[in-house]
Amino acid sequence: MSSLKDKKLFLLDMDGTIYLDNDLFDGTIDFLEYVKSIGGRYIFVTNNSSKSVDKYIEKLASLGITSVEEDFLTSTNATVLHLQKKNFHKIYAFGTTSFKEQLRKGGLPITDKLEDDIDCLCMGFDTELTFQKLEDACILLNRGVEYIATNPDWVCPTWYGYVPDCGSVSQMLFNATKRKPQFIGKPEPTMVLLAMEKTGFAPEETAVMGDRLYTDIACGVNAGISSIFVLSGEGTLEDLEASEVKPEFVYENIRQVLNDISK
Repeated sequence: MSSLKDKKLFLLDMDGTIYLDNDLFDGTIDFLEYVKSIGGRYIFVTNNSSKSVDKYIEKLASLGITSVEEDFLTSTNATVLHLQKKNFHKIYAFGTTSFKEQLRKGGLPITDKLEDDIDCLCMGFDTELTFQKLEDACILLNRGVEYIATNPDWVCPTWYGYVPDCGSVSQMLFNATKRKPQFIGKPEPTMVLLAMEKTGFAPEETAVMGDRLYTDIACGVNAGISSIFVLSGEGTLEDLEASEVKPEFVYENIRQVLNDISK
């Protein structure tokens, strides 16, 4: 097992890892300061595709964390890069207003109306979901268009529990059409590889921290880097016992991680 003291690049999930809804977890700011003090970097890596980076900067500021655009990688960032490599004529963007704006900024030909020349359905975590979008998606999937989704998360944490995330909505569409999407975000290694390329840190200097085994920890495993499983969000020890995906490190929360690596 490698040592966390060797790590310089920390890829941090957000919901359930550094905060829950509007409550910042104890130890988060101290952890971020520690990483900077050792000459390291942290990047917030999230599967939540309902918000733009600007919105995350605003949210973190409200919690007392100053951040800039370079501090983030989202599943939407990775999805835009994937779609830019394709040559779609028109993409139906199934998601929030913010999600659609991010796709447009990436120079992609998108629409949110059902049209004859659509050849791709791209779905994100949609907090503005309507039945019309579900119906449009079913029509398009039955036509055989290519189907891409930002992330496979079943739920998104809130202060009162959980709400259905992109993975749950894609399961609804599978029940109706028998079509499954190609997921781009975690557990695919794309965002980890982008972060290492962006910062210049090597795999052995990099660790991902998150509260979901099937996305955060699996992403670390798939990318060949260390993974830190925190029990402050969705995942539990019971989930860990039942999972084939195993993290390298397990902690109750980010404060315990800091206490260990700063000894």
